[in-house]
Amino acid sequence: MKQLLHTPEGVRDIYHEECAKKLALQNRLHKTLHLYGYHDIQTPMYEYFDVFRKEIGTIPSRELYKFFDRDGNTLVLRPDITPQIARATATLFKDDELPARLCYVGNTFINHSSYQGRLKESTQMGAEMIGLDAADADAEMLALVIDCLKNAGLEEFQISIGNVDFFQSLIEESEIDDETEERLRELINNRNFFGADELLEEADAKPVSRKAFSAEMVGGVEILEEAKKVAPSKKAMKAIRRLEKIYAILSVYKMEQYITFDLSMSGIYGYYTGIIFRGYTFGTGDAIVKGGRYDHLVEKFGKEEPAIGFAIVVDELMSALSRQKIQISSGEKSSLILYDKERLKDAIQLAMEFRGKDKNTQILQKASDKSLEFYVDYGKRSLAGSMLYLRSKGDVQMVNLMTGEEKIVG
Repeated sequence: MKQLLHTPEGVRDIYHEECAKKLALQNRLHKTLHLYGYHDIQTPMYEYFDVFRKEIGTIPSRELYKFFDRDGNTLVLRPDITPQIARATATLFKDDELPARLCYVGNTFINHSSYQGRLKESTQMGAEMIGLDAADADAEMLALVIDCLKNAGLEEFQISIGNVDFFQSLIEESEIDDETEERLRELINNRNFFGADELLEEADAKPVSRKAFSAEMVGGVEILEEAKKVAPSKKAMKAIRRLEKIYAILSVYKMEQYITFDLSMSGIYGYYTGIIFRGYTFGTGDAIVKGGRYDHLVEKFGKEEPAIGFAIVVDELMSALSRQKIQISSGEKSSLILYDKERLKDAIQLAMEFRGKDKNTQILQKASDKSLEFYVDYGKRSLAGSMLYLRSKGDVQMVNLMTGEEKIVG
């Protein structure tokens, strides 16, 4: 059998300092979620296929990793954690009066086409608020997103907000068929507004609809006033007013400088119902945060509850921080105790003392054919901050692996 020395396409090993930094970043984000009163929930890595079926509004079936259990049931690796939270809420909180604030961290799996060059396994950390449908709940989620990104170390980023109801109102008013709607959404998503106008002209859409789709849809809070002028229905006007309320509340949080509006945003998942948002920064080609309101998702699992949530794509955030040269502290450095074989007992006792003081400590016997420089390099690679060498003649050589300073003690 051929020995496999590498991972499959779309997945990778994360180790040493990169892994330490990723875990440190997750801990920082986790603490922020807890500061807002969110409680942890863990969902399984795979579910029954029906949890992610087409009617739920998640990704296409062809992009799911599917397999079977011994009874023939179709199972899938989760591509998205939000439907799992909805399923768990309807099951675990069936008789509870909500709201519930839940947070999570976990890996998701999407079988992208290979030419896209994207990871097929990624880590997401997110939060879901179940049971509240109000502008202040929307604003809280956005404030939480902003605090998470700030606490991660980002200084320059924007949260782009849209409303599915506004965009859907424009679609409904245009009275186009399903095929034209799909093409229109693709053109708008790619910011091809000229192509969208040509398509609507070919489809003989109403002039008022063409005007609405050609209007400025991306910008600051001022575009909400412009959107009111082209809003084709009460539903669209209500969507704009909701965004105005959210912006006013975010001003109380003093976070309005991080907000822009994109009224052409229609959402990557079909279960979104109200506001949707994405977070962007420099150094990454994709959104680092994706979220929105999904008021009808939980009811698909048997409990009618409004909900809103978001997911931070940790791998994208790590990439952005690295390219912006923002340092992530990987936490307290460990100590390396190196010893000659005659000093084994002393090394163990010293390691126990250090660990009793919550100091991360590893011990290692020095081989006679290895130089001290070999172990200094090893200590640096293993992320140790200092090395204590217990020599056979009874003294201790201390090496600061950060500065290279050495001295004899004891």
